[in-house]
Amino acid sequence: MILAAIELSPRLQVAAIAGTAFMLVIVFELVRQRRLMEKYSLLWLFAAAVLLLLSIFTGILGWFSDLIGISTPSNALFGVAIGFATLMLLHFSVTISKLTDQNKVLAQRLASTEERLRQVEKSRGDS
Repeated sequence: MILAAIELSPRLQVAAIAGTAFMLVIVFELVRQRRLMEKYSLLWLFAAAVLLLLSIFTGILGWFSDLIGISTPSNALFGVAIGFATLMLLHFSVTISKLTDQNKVLAQRLASTEERLRQVEKSRGDS
């Protein structure tokens, strides 16, 4: 296996580091403002940390791009980012599906409780 001799251009490396650092700041700010739950922020923080490490240590990125057969390390970096985004979308789809089911059950229970309350109020009014 030949290690990639191609490295990220300095401009691209700075842009990747700045972008992932900005993402880290945004995630921390959303958690601080309580607009993002901690359990979901861990996914974003992990993704940003991996992308930041790959942006800083381009040798690892070159090795990874050789390993999976991508000729340009920058494309491997984008591939990793897209992979993380896809996994997060899948995770959030599962979460939304679960919440939709729970919401449906809750609405059915509420309707049942309201019906029982109407029946109790009606029977008390008749006596």
